[in-house]
Order: sequence, then C-alpha cells, then structure tokens
Amino acid sequence: MGERLAEEPSIQREAIHHVEFLDDETVLTLAEGRGDRERYEGIMSSSPAVDGYVVSGDERWMAVSQFEPTDEVRRLLEWQRQADIVVETPIPFGADGAQRVTVLGEESALGEIFDEAAGIDALSVEIVETGEYDPEARRFTRSLTNRQREVLAAAVEVGYYRAPREATHADVAEAVGLSPSTVGDHLRKIEAAVFESIVR
Repeated sequence: MGERLAEEPSIQREAIHHVEFLDDETVLTLAEGRGDRERYEGIMSSSPAVDGYVVSGDERWMAVSQFEPTDEVRRLLEWQRQADIVVETPIPFGADGAQRVTVLGEESALGEIFDEAAGIDALSVEIVETGEYDPEARRFTRSLTNRQREVLAAAVEVGYYRAPREATHADVAEAVGLSPSTVGDHLRKIEAAVFESIVR
C-alpha cells in the first residue's frame, strides 16, 4: 500500500501525525496528504490490508486509517511498545517517499532500535543526526517535508528573505532545480506552517 501511494504522481503524502499499535495488532494512523483525494481513496479501498479509513478535506486532506501491518512493521511496533523510546510526530515524508523519524531516548535504546530496523531487509535506514533533544529547537521547521526544508534553506541562502529582498522565485528555483511556480507553492506552504506555529 505504501509503495502504491509513493509511486502515485497525483498524490503527495505530507506527514503522519499519529501512529497507534492497537491491542488487536492493527495499526491506526492519522496522516496528512494533498492531491487527488479520489485516487487516494481508490488505493486505500483496493488494498486488502486496509480495514477502514476516513478522509476529510479536498485538495489538502487528513486521513484516519486502520490497517494490518506487514510483518516488518509489526516487529518494529512490538519492539517500540517495550522499548524506552518516544517517536516524535509529525513524521514528514520526503519527495522520494522516505520518512524522517525523530526518535527520543537513551543512547542504548536508540542503538537497539537502529539495529532492529537495520536488520529488516525491507527497510533502508540512515542516521541523519544525533544529539541532545531540545523541544524548542527548530520547532518552526519540524513539520516541513525534506523538499520544503531544501527550498527554505536555498531561499535563505540566496537572499530571498533579506530586507530588502535580494532574490526572486527564479533564483531559488535555479538553486534547487525546480520551476519558479513550484518554488512559490513551496514557499507559501512553508510560510503558512511557520506563521501557524507562531500563532499557536
């Protein structure tokens, strides 16, 4: 199911906001996406692993889904239940469908979950960063996708946010290899996320 969603060009999975491993060993998720909602619902309804789902919204939507996990996912979730770790949400999706997961815990517990995940052939795991956890650090960018972070970093680098402004959407687009209209779309979403974080 995840592969079909990742390969569907009309759907962009944005983030997973909640994951719950239920007593009946099914998984309940609250996820955010955008694009062709009907196509998303078609994929969900045709998957034998999905027990049920509810989608709310149009171009940008939230979906609650209950499904049977793969053996690999079940193994990780069972391990997480017993381990002394916390998985931070939201879990953003990158443009390539990869998920950037922040896991909080003692070094020994983090090492164990890395070894557990690395031992699953169906997963590709990379440690991007380790260190002390500060809940206030980068709170504005935590919910952004990897592509949005890349666009934001490029915009800052080329001077798009300097006063007076020293760059245009075209300058940012050249730095990241996207069209100016796509960059404009990303920047509007980034700014909305930042302002919502400030207000809330």
